[in-house]
Amino acid sequence: MTLPYRVAMVGGRPAPIAGARELGIDVVLVHEEGSYDPGILRHCERVVHAPVNDGPAILDVLRPLHEERPFDRVLTTSEPAGVAVGHVVTALGLPGVGEETARVLKDKRLTRERLAEHGLSPVRHRLLHSPQDAADFFTGLGTGRAVVKPVDGAASRNILLVSSAHEASLAYKTIEQAGGSAALGEEYLEGPVVAADTFSLGGRHVVLGFSEYRINERFVEWEVSAPSRIAAPHEAELRELTERLLDAVGLTEGPSYSEFVLTADGPRVLESHARLGGCGAPELARRAFGLDPARMLLTVPLGIDPLPEASPAPVGGAALRYLTPRPGTVTSVAVAPGLPAEVRRVPEGVTNDLYLPFFDELKRHETGAAIALNPGEQVPELLTLAHASAGYVISSGRDADEAVDRCARVAEGIRIETDGVTAP
Repeated sequence: MTLPYRVAMVGGRPAPIAGARELGIDVVLVHEEGSYDPGILRHCERVVHAPVNDGPAILDVLRPLHEERPFDRVLTTSEPAGVAVGHVVTALGLPGVGEETARVLKDKRLTRERLAEHGLSPVRHRLLHSPQDAADFFTGLGTGRAVVKPVDGAASRNILLVSSAHEASLAYKTIEQAGGSAALGEEYLEGPVVAADTFSLGGRHVVLGFSEYRINERFVEWEVSAPSRIAAPHEAELRELTERLLDAVGLTEGPSYSEFVLTADGPRVLESHARLGGCGAPELARRAFGLDPARMLLTVPLGIDPLPEASPAPVGGAALRYLTPRPGTVTSVAVAPGLPAEVRRVPEGVTNDLYLPFFDELKRHETGAAIALNPGEQVPELLTLAHASAGYVISSGRDADEAVDRCARVAEGIRIETDGVTAP
């Protein structure tokens, strides 16, 4: 049976398309063979295979389907697929995030330049082409610290804090050796990090709510909670800055996730993304603010659900905390009896390739935990969000503090012991 609406969803682990059929939406999933949970296919009209970061390849598989029966939207929740999907959106003349906006948000240098053009969020920065460039940038700042990072990075990968010209030079070499296409030097922004979940339609932006991070020394978040307590005194300024940021990059439709540092001189843009947030952000927003960004991704652009007229008031609190055992080979896993959570475990011998395993199952529970590693498997050093592979705890609460406390109690009751020896 042909349904009233048709979208293509590119990538995602998993793609947020559960319930699409019941909403009257046919979904064509575009993904790489072997990189998706087969269980997601029951929500799809069909699946076609293409590299999710290759715009022309995706266009090749979607154009014939579009000519047979046009897509209403082509969407993604995946950072690597953003520019590729923008290419397809622009080529097919569809509403949504086009290629230019996707590129401006993906390339951190272009983001900074666009902000500067609009007089927003001043941050000293420079595109770096060599180790000497990096050293010279640090020296020219005249401050004690700076950040060197890939211009098109993701998942907090190779964001390096440096405190000397020599360290800046080494940071550039690290990014170069990791295959980075270029590096960006930025002044170090001192202060806590908060994020805005936003949805846009027809150029109107509604901030759904603010969350806050706790991060390690490599800028990798290990806990996210909502609503943000530290953002509360700055909300009016943050809302205005979020809207002006999205206007500046040309985003008019769909979800976005913008991160800010609350500096002594006011909020500064860290980066922004034309997609749903990571770290379970849509589910945290649903629990804390009563709106479901994952559902809105499908329903608001198609007119099934309206975009709210204003930001919602919090209805509770929510938090997600990663399990962070000591790096090394796992020697044992123990769960304390009577743990106040629904606990799921990846069975021994089963390879987990999902970012947040069992996430859809645990959504139904006030507090849930997933344990993804077993004895003999490796716990890597937490240098990027991709290394947060041991598992997680998610919880609701009457407010964010209660949700954070519940996550902490459950995390303390899950003992993943390692030998402390990291793999070469």
